[in-house]
Amino acid sequence: MLQQEIERKFLVNGEFKIYASTQHKIEQGYLSTNPERTVRIRIADEKAFITIKGKSNKAGTSRLEWEKEITVEEAKKLISICEPGVIAKTRYHIKAGSHMFEVDEFYGENKGLVIAEIELQSEDEAFIKPDWLGKEVTGDAKYYNASLIKNPFKNW
Repeated sequence: MLQQEIERKFLVNGEFKIYASTQHKIEQGYLSTNPERTVRIRIADEKAFITIKGKSNKAGTSRLEWEKEITVEEAKKLISICEPGVIAKTRYHIKAGSHMFEVDEFYGENKGLVIAEIELQSEDEAFIKPDWLGKEVTGDAKYYNASLIKNPFKNW
C-alpha cells in the first residue's frame, strides 16, 4: 500500500522492555540505499516484506512509503544480493497513550544502539513521551537503518 509515512525518532534511555507488549526479531538488507529511494528487504519472525521509501522531507519526518509482503524464501534470496551489511535487531512494541512506539534494539555492528520510533497522523500531532524516551534524532540521517549499514554504530 502506498502511503505517506510520518514518524519521529528518539534515542532510548533506561528500562523500556518491561513495557513491551510484543517483540519481533528482524533481519534486513538494502537493495538500494540511495537517499532518493531506499529499497529494503525485511524478515520479521516468519513474515517478509519489500519496502520502498522515498526521500524524506526537510525535517526528516515524512516520506512516501510502499510495502508488500513477500515469502521468506524470496526475502532470503533478495537479501543475498543486497548491498553489503545486514541490520539485525529486536523490535519491541510499547503503547503510550493512544500511540504505539516501536523500539529497536540493534545487534552486530550496531550493538548498543536503541532507537524508538512513533508514527503520527500529522507532523505536529501531540503524543505522550515516556520517561525512557531520550534525545530526538528525527531527521539525523546517521540514525537511518540504511545509513547504519554503511556507517555502523560501533564506528562512531
